[in-house]
Amino acid sequence: MDSSQFADRADTPIVEVCDGYRYADFQAQSMELMRKYPHLCRRSIGRSVLGRSIDCFMIGNGPERVHMNGAVHANEWITTPLLLRFMEDLLEHACSQRSEAIAHLLQQATLWIVPMVNPDGVDLAQDGAVMAGDSWRSCLLAWNDGHDDFTAWKANIRGVDLNDQFPACWETERERRQVCGPASQDYSGPCPLSEPEAQALAELTDTVDFSRVLSLHTQGREIYWNYRDQEPPEAEALADRLAAASGYRAVKLSGSDAGYKDWFIMKFRRPGYTVEAGEGKNPLPPEQFDSIYRDLAPLLLEFIRG
Repeated sequence: MDSSQFADRADTPIVEVCDGYRYADFQAQSMELMRKYPHLCRRSIGRSVLGRSIDCFMIGNGPERVHMNGAVHANEWITTPLLLRFMEDLLEHACSQRSEAIAHLLQQATLWIVPMVNPDGVDLAQDGAVMAGDSWRSCLLAWNDGHDDFTAWKANIRGVDLNDQFPACWETERERRQVCGPASQDYSGPCPLSEPEAQALAELTDTVDFSRVLSLHTQGREIYWNYRDQEPPEAEALADRLAAASGYRAVKLSGSDAGYKDWFIMKFRRPGYTVEAGEGKNPLPPEQFDSIYRDLAPLLLEFIRG
């Protein structure tokens, strides 16, 4: 099947975005997907600071295991419905036999998706400190420079940037950032993997033998594929194919450490990617969801093919 046609569908999708996308939306739409596709597997891989489940979905039954995650950064919440819509389209094509190619692909690989790594942060970025209750309000306002507007917030509820949390030259990144305490972004935390959300993702990755991983962020229409020359030789070639499928640009990045894909590449010496979807200023508006997805879906499909 031509991957450019993958996102086309005749019916109304379950996964849609209206005036934002919160943890409750994610849970409700996940339940609808599980009712429609009873073989869709879900398991909790951990809990956030506020006790919310961090859910992982498994699609396919192939021997190769690949991973995607989203909403690591709070105000990049649009990445959650993007991944969930992709899940829905995979299931629709496979279960309705609209595409033998998709069904075959899911016999070759199993996809493990964590659509919302940072559920507390996602709601904080959209609803402000009120969502966390009185016990958190004064701290959150102080960490946000006294502002009630949290739309620029990237961190988790404790003011730790989850994509600066991984043990891949963590000390170097902390020194580069020069952020010494909780903040809306760029605080690496007191030590690597101090936050339950980062711990959950690391433990999943340590437990499951992933061939390659992809962390979905926004924005810039770029694909980062390398880390300190420790990536395997095939990583760049796949990045070029992802770029060709989407119109995004494959970029060899430097001057960045402690991210999830950095740690994966360093520890496992396998391909890891950070994809910056869409373009504009975070948070990207819901009105861009459909256009972003049209370009992104072929990229994600190509990633599964490997």
